[in-house]
Amino acid sequence: MRHFFIFILGLLPTLVGAIEFDQNTRRLPLGHVMAVLEDADRDATIEDVLALDATGRFVDHHDDVLNAGYSRSAFWLRVDLHYRVSSPSDRSRWWLELAYPPLDRLEVYLPDAQGDYHLAQESGDAIPFSQRQIRQRNHLFELQLPPDQPQRIYLRLESQGSIQAPLTLWAPVAYLEEQSAHIYVLATIYGVLLVMLIYNLFIYLSVRDRSYLYYILYIGSFGLYQVSVNGLGVQYFWPESPWWANASTPFLIGAAGLFGCQFARSFLRIHEHSRWIDRTLIALMALGVLTMVMAFTSNYALALRLATFLALCFILVVFVAGSVAWYRGMRVARYFMIAWTAFLIGAQINTLMVLGYLPHNFFTMYAGQIGSAVEVALLSLALADRINAMREERAMMLQETGHKLEKLNRELAESNHLKDQFLANVTHELRTPMHGVLGSLELMQTLELSGELAQYQRIATSSAREMMRLVNDILALTELQAGKLQVRREPFGLRTMVDELYVVYGPRAAVRGLSFELEIASHLPDMLEGDAAKLKQSLGYLLDNAIKFTPQGRVVLALAGREEAQSGFMLEADVIDTGIGFEAPADDSLYQYFRQ
Repeated sequence: MRHFFIFILGLLPTLVGAIEFDQNTRRLPLGHVMAVLEDADRDATIEDVLALDATGRFVDHHDDVLNAGYSRSAFWLRVDLHYRVSSPSDRSRWWLELAYPPLDRLEVYLPDAQGDYHLAQESGDAIPFSQRQIRQRNHLFELQLPPDQPQRIYLRLESQGSIQAPLTLWAPVAYLEEQSAHIYVLATIYGVLLVMLIYNLFIYLSVRDRSYLYYILYIGSFGLYQVSVNGLGVQYFWPESPWWANASTPFLIGAAGLFGCQFARSFLRIHEHSRWIDRTLIALMALGVLTMVMAFTSNYALALRLATFLALCFILVVFVAGSVAWYRGMRVARYFMIAWTAFLIGAQINTLMVLGYLPHNFFTMYAGQIGSAVEVALLSLALADRINAMREERAMMLQETGHKLEKLNRELAESNHLKDQFLANVTHELRTPMHGVLGSLELMQTLELSGELAQYQRIATSSAREMMRLVNDILALTELQAGKLQVRREPFGLRTMVDELYVVYGPRAAVRGLSFELEIASHLPDMLEGDAAKLKQSLGYLLDNAIKFTPQGRVVLALAGREEAQSGFMLEADVIDTGIGFEAPADDSLYQYFRQ
């Protein structure tokens, strides 16, 4: 008891300076009026802290928010409150809020009726959400303050991540009213993220562009990261999983870095602009995978520091990548840079706040999330502009290809014209000597030749006639392709032409074991008017083809006709064979060159 009175006497000078408030107080920030004790070994008990407080080891805090950044120490906060009442009916219930959800563990120590301090309430990511006294995303404790007398409160903070303590005393009604502003901000942020995710998902399913898939994965992982650090994940998604509440933050940062880097590589086509930036992004993707693995397999503090390093490098490298793409003239890079600048500013502000270089307030707390919402909306515009740019580029390529095709067609037409002209000239030149050869061979028939020489003469004559036929075929083809084929109208003997065909193709059919038959209608006149040479040539093609593709049986040349009032007599010719034939083709392959 003597030690207790000594402790009380030591506290009297401090309690005299307790901050006073009354029932009209709605919100009371406590950052300037609290004192802080750092416990580097994290093993001090409340009794040790009381003893250290009695010796003046607590240090007065003069900032709005305690921001220790990443620290392995535990921190004790001391707050002296003096609630002044004007009537016995004044309320004595207040809420103490620490508005930094990612803290691992937070303990509140209050005195009992005898003045002994004990653990009254606790909160944090390290305990299930159901064990919190007031189930809110921020850490909230209910205090019953005695009227008109000072009250000293101790809080113990410990976390493997960043340690921040925005401490505020609230009237319950004022707190609930204040939360509406935060709810509006968060609803807007997550609404934008969700709408953009669904919008880009539909576009991906339509166009199958992998950039949209990477962007969707990036939005999803980054959105879940924000849910995690805002405390909404613990409140709504994983309330009874303290291990995941800790592991989710570095894991989701690693996932956002992984998919964000791949999105930047695909969207900006970094490999076309800078190989070293592309390799740097690949290295950051590997670092993202490592961070995701370490979130489950290693110390949380180490994984979180690696995740923070990844986030800083990711933001800066992607900014450089966008700048290079813009400098190289990539159209969509301008939207990308505007979007990334908004995210860069917000994320850097939030990161510097987490590291302890900026104060903790509403703006720094939500800067990264507001910037990310703006970024997501602008990047969706950039993706839409990318589609337009791809369409324009495709249209230009098609137009350019069309011009090249027209040029090639002109060159091909000119080449064909030159070829046809060359063939026509050659065939014309060949016909003159071939006529001389044929004439000489036919004159030799008037001479008396020995049996062997007569055989040679017959072979030479047959070969010369075949050569002449080929020359005539080539000449007809060139005239046909050039559109200069002319049909003559002159009298010719039908049976004479048929006999000539029989002389040529009868022996060929006999060699293949086929019978070659002629079926000539009795009413056909002996003399007709037309182009006998071309008719004979055309029938020869049909007969030659029939003989080639008839393994056994017969080949028939059937001729018939009928009188027509305007054009005179119309001759009809059919070549019939017992060969394999062919089915009617579904396309024009029948008329393609070198096709059987």
